[in-house]
Amino acid sequence: MKTMTKTLASGLIWIGAWAATAAYAVNDLPGGPAVRQLNMHPPVTKIAEEQHALHWMMMVICTLIFVAVFGVMFYSIWKHRKSTGHQPAHFHESIKVEIAWTLVPLIIVVIMAIPATKAVVAGKDTSNADLTIKATGHQWRWGYDYLKGEGDGIAFISSLDNEQRVLSNSGNVGKNIDDYLLKVDNPLVVPVNKKIRIITTSTDVIHAFAVPAFGIKQDAIPGFVRDTWFKAEKTGDFYGQCQELCGKEHAYMPIHVKVLSEADYSAWVKAQQTTKSAKSNTPQLVADASAVK
Repeated sequence: MKTMTKTLASGLIWIGAWAATAAYAVNDLPGGPAVRQLNMHPPVTKIAEEQHALHWMMMVICTLIFVAVFGVMFYSIWKHRKSTGHQPAHFHESIKVEIAWTLVPLIIVVIMAIPATKAVVAGKDTSNADLTIKATGHQWRWGYDYLKGEGDGIAFISSLDNEQRVLSNSGNVGKNIDDYLLKVDNPLVVPVNKKIRIITTSTDVIHAFAVPAFGIKQDAIPGFVRDTWFKAEKTGDFYGQCQELCGKEHAYMPIHVKVLSEADYSAWVKAQQTTKSAKSNTPQLVADASAVK
């Protein structure tokens, strides 16, 4: 009876824990993390598509090798077990076997290395970019400077949305939202179907600019300049995060990229330039401290 009561109590505890978790459940975030996601993000660039193809190719090859090796091993253990009276063979070497187990892995490695090398080289080809943007890592925010292409001269800081910071500090997980710790005040805006070169650097510690849906991750290192690129093939909002542990507020350093149509991007650029022009034409009033009574 005690055992049954204990089992029932354990079951109720598990049900309660599941119900509490379900009450705070969130939905998939398009362009960002998904609930119970077991694979990489859906790709929106050719780079990410190649990474997906490589991932599955490697997975299939490794699975076949695993099944073959352990299949032969377990079959040999079972077939040649001592209880059946099997007697071990006595031999020292086999040149053919040694050549085979050297050449076969070499061929497999070459088969995997060729497409992997092509993908790595293509991922570093930042030439002929339509738009060049410098992403500067700060503790704990990103600075974006449009250096070349439509929108050159635009610059701004992108920080975690203040409401999300307040929500995180409150510890009230019951109010979790789909874009939790991913919403920013100023997203990075780029046009669709254009090659975007991202130049990374940092003012303090090592950061990393990463957007999984684009298949990119580039370290931002103080005193050094690195670059990567992407070409988004669909409009929408896509999310990433700093992927180098950069201090106590590392989790508060999201990346939000808004991909717009060419017309919408041009309109955004015009609005940004108008705002910048208005600010530069605003008279600066400087008060003489000695005149203030």
